[in-house]
Amino acid sequence: MSLAQGDMAPDFTMPASGGRTVSLAELRGRPFVLYFYPKADTPGCTKEACAFQEALPQLGKLGVEVIGVSKDKMKPIEKFAEKYNLTFPLASDAETQVAEAYGVWVEKSMYGKKYMGLERSTFLIDATGKIAAIWPKVKIDGHAAEVQKAIAAL
Repeated sequence: MSLAQGDMAPDFTMPASGGRTVSLAELRGRPFVLYFYPKADTPGCTKEACAFQEALPQLGKLGVEVIGVSKDKMKPIEKFAEKYNLTFPLASDAETQVAEAYGVWVEKSMYGKKYMGLERSTFLIDATGKIAAIWPKVKIDGHAAEVQKAIAAL
């Protein structure tokens, strides 16, 4: 299933860093960024998470929350959040149900070997729960700024 701009965001409830739980129902009524990253504490994922952390004050002024999602279990997620002082929720989608619903659990290939993995993607969900923007196969440099621009246009 592939999602498009204007579609309703698939429902989710996941455990998140700091003993939190994140769910679509709880976020309804305000826009938020849901970004999927392959693995906690790897160079690209760290760079992306730190860029979103840096953008939080401006996003907060716009009333937008950021939620990072990976397949990692809670323990490595908590360590990652602590190590880089990431204050926004990092959610665990260990069973990949949410990633599958959002179409980002995909077949990847490295050195000719095929495997299933998370595609680095970002979704901007508006206050009504609809997808306002999608960034598939994210390139990290400048991504947080790009997302911020799209939010300002909401």
